[in-house]
Amino acid sequence: MTEQELTPVDFWFDPICPWAWITSRWMLEVVKVRPVQIRWHVMSLAVLNEGKDLSEKYRQSMETAWGPVRVAIAAEQKLGPQVLGDLYTALGTQFHHDKAPRERETIEAALAEAGLPGDLADAMDSTEYDDALRASHRDGMDRVGYEVGTPVISVNGTSIFGPVVSPIPRGEDAARLWDGVMLVTATDGFFELKRSRTRDPIFS
Repeated sequence: MTEQELTPVDFWFDPICPWAWITSRWMLEVVKVRPVQIRWHVMSLAVLNEGKDLSEKYRQSMETAWGPVRVAIAAEQKLGPQVLGDLYTALGTQFHHDKAPRERETIEAALAEAGLPGDLADAMDSTEYDDALRASHRDGMDRVGYEVGTPVISVNGTSIFGPVVSPIPRGEDAARLWDGVMLVTATDGFFELKRSRTRDPIFS
């Protein structure tokens, strides 16, 4: 199948979000069973939560959320969007599977795993790429509204937050979920399906 026959799916992520991580791994399963191509984009929970009344624990989490997205957007700006998929996988593996802290050593390990220059980690503490980060974030969030978070998926002119799911659907389960999401989002005026979460993120 040629690239021209693949349906592009734009996916906005913040690498620290466990739910976005699960959804992204589902999308990688979908690629195996449906003719889609993922185009990765960076959004930021730190940007999304600016000025909000947060608990002390979540506020501290947002302080350390800047580094990973700054590095991701710096990699995109310097090397092109094609590097984001491997970098996201490396960062997500560090954060969600290895439970590594959001510090420079972790970022450098992820960059090495993705085959990217280690000095991109300098962006962690720099505002140099913040305008580009905010623009990428806004591009995703403007499509769905600011009362949601990550992930944001955009396909065939329709954008949604989610799906939020745990554990990762694989194989034909991944295909069925994709087909269902495409079915409901193709309905004019469709906005929301939701229920309370009854389990934690399962990454396996």
